[in-house]
Amino acid sequence: MSSTQKQAIHVIGGGLAGSEATWQAASSGVPVVLHEMRPTRPTEAHRTDGLAELVCSNSFRSDDRENNAVGVLHEEMRRLGSLVMRAADENQVPAGGALAVDRDGFSAAITEALAAHPLIEIVREEIALPPPEWDSVIVATGPLTSPALAEAIGQVTGEDSLAFFDAIAPIVHRDSIDMDVAWFQSRYDKAGPGGSGADYINCPMDRAQYEAFVAALLSGDKTSFQEWEKTTPYFDGCLPIEVMAERGGETLRHGPMKPFGLTNPHDPQTKAYAVVQLRQDNKLGTLYNMVGFQTKLKHGEQTRIFRTIPGLERTEFARLGGLHRNTFLNSPKLLDGTLRLNAMPRLRFAGQITGCEGYVESAAVGLLAGRFAAAERRGETLALPPRTTAHGALLGYITGDHIETIDAGTRSYQPMNVNFGLFPPLAQIPHKKPDGTRLRGTEKTIAKRRAICARALADLDQWIGGARIAAE
Repeated sequence: MSSTQKQAIHVIGGGLAGSEATWQAASSGVPVVLHEMRPTRPTEAHRTDGLAELVCSNSFRSDDRENNAVGVLHEEMRRLGSLVMRAADENQVPAGGALAVDRDGFSAAITEALAAHPLIEIVREEIALPPPEWDSVIVATGPLTSPALAEAIGQVTGEDSLAFFDAIAPIVHRDSIDMDVAWFQSRYDKAGPGGSGADYINCPMDRAQYEAFVAALLSGDKTSFQEWEKTTPYFDGCLPIEVMAERGGETLRHGPMKPFGLTNPHDPQTKAYAVVQLRQDNKLGTLYNMVGFQTKLKHGEQTRIFRTIPGLERTEFARLGGLHRNTFLNSPKLLDGTLRLNAMPRLRFAGQITGCEGYVESAAVGLLAGRFAAAERRGETLALPPRTTAHGALLGYITGDHIETIDAGTRSYQPMNVNFGLFPPLAQIPHKKPDGTRLRGTEKTIAKRRAICARALADLDQWIGGARIAAE
């Protein structure tokens, strides 16, 4: 073992959380060894050995920092010097009101930045339980934690890790889509970062086509589970499309296939009963992913059923959908306020293994873990981010400060995206417009969300300023 490794923080896992944790710690002047098992040991979902590879969607969701909780998280991360957000901004592709990225360019940017940093060493190896001499470790192995490490964590915590299934949406070649049937438009013509307001490809269905499609989903041949997998639940934010269809015939057309806010220029007088949307997946615009079409259908069934969608009859698939098993900790019971394992404080956890859900959320928890570990290594104490910020709200959910009278060990803990429900209530809810007239209905909701967003960014700036003063 090198002298660098003896004094370094060790980060296990080169996904978004591990990459961000590594960057934050090294940017604080602390050496870091990043351990990534790929390509020595591949996973069921990854296809490259690049760091921060996106294995599901290429969307970071809304980038609206004034009205949306994840948009606020984006902005907070930018202000905190996030490598993930820098790479996302540099590799964005059109996606309406969302921030979506060229997945290969994004991963390459992360990999190159980490490899070039003088305080970062990247080691390609699988790690089980970190050796005792590693006194500061961040475990950021994500939902695809290797069996050896998962078993070691289970032995240390005495807890069985929870688990759920995560499904992946298909990606199609743009030039195989029939644009005499499909058209470009964002819902309600909304433009977003890098977009024009006409960023999605839309494929219309009439009622008969939609009902036949739902019937095919329900009867299609699906992936078989092992006996131990049969009771593993799905995460509601990434349900397979056929599981959504099982919840009722109208579920899909009020979910990922909703036709609202769209007008077919090929037939403006006819309203589609349902619409399939595809979102640009790479910067060249040659690949598009099927929005909300994560699936556990077998590959042959996917090809057969998805080619019944108008405009996709002759489509060619760059990647078909799939299914993988995610694992996460009962974090409110097992972790302290700075993400350290109560049973072994030299271990911190970050990313989806903590029970956060989503690319940006995973990276944000990695950001915090990296900063906490670096401050600890320097003999300092980093104040927790205010609960009024998106980072503080997410950290609070993971570490259990949202649990008041209910014991953390008995409460059902489920993966969570950042959302306004995690933020503390406003001291004063807006009830009037700037002209003095009363806010009504949705106006009041919008004003409340904007106030929460503004408060979050103001409080984050104050927290950043306090951290700088403490460092000086």
